[in-house]
Amino acid sequence: MLAFLIAGELVATGIASLLGLDLGDQQEPWWELGYSLFFGFGLVALLLLAWVRFFERRPLATIGFNGDGAKRFVRGYLGGLALLAIVIGGIGIIGGYRIEAGGALQAADPAVALGAIGILLAGFIVQGSTEELITRGWMMQLVASRHGLWAGIVFNCVIFAVLHGANIAPSAELALGLVNVALVGLFLSLYAARAGSLWGVCGWHAAWNWLLGLGFGLEVSGNRIQTPPLIVDLAPNQAVPWWITGGAFGPEASILSTVVLAVGAVWLLMRRQAAGYGGPPGQA
Repeated sequence: MLAFLIAGELVATGIASLLGLDLGDQQEPWWELGYSLFFGFGLVALLLLAWVRFFERRPLATIGFNGDGAKRFVRGYLGGLALLAIVIGGIGIIGGYRIEAGGALQAADPAVALGAIGILLAGFIVQGSTEELITRGWMMQLVASRHGLWAGIVFNCVIFAVLHGANIAPSAELALGLVNVALVGLFLSLYAARAGSLWGVCGWHAAWNWLLGLGFGLEVSGNRIQTPPLIVDLAPNQAVPWWITGGAFGPEASILSTVVLAVGAVWLLMRRQAAGYGGPPGQA
């Protein structure tokens, strides 16, 4: 896994340097973020897909890209939007947010703002799908084929949380945020296993990140996107405890996210698992 991540990022960073882009800065403009989402993550996805198809010699259906992909993806996307709206709405009802500015239509140049939002929507589809391909598509199945499904779920959830561990400085917000990121991993692992497909979780992940950062201008796992959001630009109300708003990590470190994700995971646990999802590496 690390080899795919490192190789993809090295190539993308090298090309970015030639183009004069400065990647990795949390205050990077939206077009540099768009480059990272499309090319950084896109190259990682292509490398991993090529590995599965040509080295492991198995069809992509074995890692979850099967069935009616468009329908499953849209259903997952709508589910991601709905769950995040519940979290944001709950925090807002408690008084956890203040409005910093209006949305894209009230920006100095609405056309540019809306264009950025549309481009980054596609970018987050690439980014979210790549992370799902690595964790719930390939890694979970690799471990599960040797040690069972629950070992695969636990392992990919831990790795998923670790990958977000350096997003902000060590703090209480980071600790709860990583717990919730692991819960996201659990929820999406169960979702993929129950659905028997990876398409839905790709849509869910893309929608969650996009609406969080570009719908309301909030931090996405500690990272803030530098463009006017689609709906309204929100900021945490400092009079409300951080464990409600999520503080510097954003709503993913909110106790409301913990509750919503835990309820979702329990609901999925009660559903019957779909048959035919995945298989051990090397299986045709």
